Amino acid sequence: MEVIKKVIVVGLGNISLRHRRNLKLLFPNVHVIAIPASGKIVNQNIEFSDQISLSIEEVVQDGIDMAIVASPAPFHAEHAIALIRAGIPTLVEKPVTSDSQDAHKLIEVYKETNTPIAIGHCLRYMPSSIKIKEFLDQKIIGNIYNVFIDIGQYLPDWRPSKDYRDSVSAKASLGGGVLLELSHEIDYIQWLLGPMKVHYAQLRSSLELNLEVEELADLVLVSDMGTVCNIHMDFLQKKAKRVCSFVGEKGRIDWNLLTNSIVLSAKKGDKTLFKEKDWDSNKMYLSLLKDFSSLAKGHTNTCVDLIQATSTVKLIEDIKQHAIQGVRQ
Repeated sequence: MEVIKKVIVVGLGNISLRHRRNLKLLFPNVHVIAIPASGKIVNQNIEFSDQISLSIEEVVQDGIDMAIVASPAPFHAEHAIALIRAGIPTLVEKPVTSDSQDAHKLIEVYKETNTPIAIGHCLRYMPSSIKIKEFLDQKIIGNIYNVFIDIGQYLPDWRPSKDYRDSVSAKASLGGGVLLELSHEIDYIQWLLGPMKVHYAQLRSSLELNLEVEELADLVLVSDMGTVCNIHMDFLQKKAKRVCSFVGEKGRIDWNLLTNSIVLSAKKGDKTLFKEKDWDSNKMYLSLLKDFSSLAKGHTNTCVDLIQATSTVKLIEDIKQHAIQGVRQ
């Protein structure tokens, strides 16, 4: 594994905490510099950090091996540009930005600097994700006719210690709403089946949560090969659900992302193609950091690049542009 001695982590939210903890697990002697996204003084102990700085500019000359941008999405471009201009390999949490204009600014600076940069679409590092990609590439169910994705979890349960109305997920100004918050699904379906176009979209919110952002999204996307993909996303399901099914000419594959399992249903019956016992979701975040450290040191990696991540943001913009606004229920 690559030797990483000093890392900047921008942002102090839950995902920042996870990355700081994982950095200490992977690189026990690493020096972690935490930077609040707001640039304001924080009167609290920042776990798994060795230093607190109020700005990127204060610490970019300190021999940094890599950086992680885990601030709210509307600030990703600002923070990432400062880091890559300083020549620091940077991992940006998903989505890369909250709009394609910022994403293209980031691409231009990357072209100028050629500083390594990757986007943290961690679901690609799930063992079942890697297997699904293999199975589809091998065409074990032939041509794919339809895809059905269903993801939902009750937003107040995401961060029980915090009022959900004050969370990033709930605020439009911070890049909230199901489309950006659950953009992993938009990323992986294009990774698996290629570019998608919007055929239909309806966005809704509820009286239950009463947010200013979309709480439910129902989408129909179509691939260049004609595969129709139905996606449902919400902040409202009381029992978390994250599944994806592929219907093809030779059978059906059901992928459960919560149990990290894959089942094939064909004429001869059902067969479990993959299941990992005692699945720990933190493993995919550890794999992401390992892969990015390889990129940072100039070695072989499978990191998600800016072009792929920008296509996800652009598709989300297209969805919003074409969407019908449903009734608040």
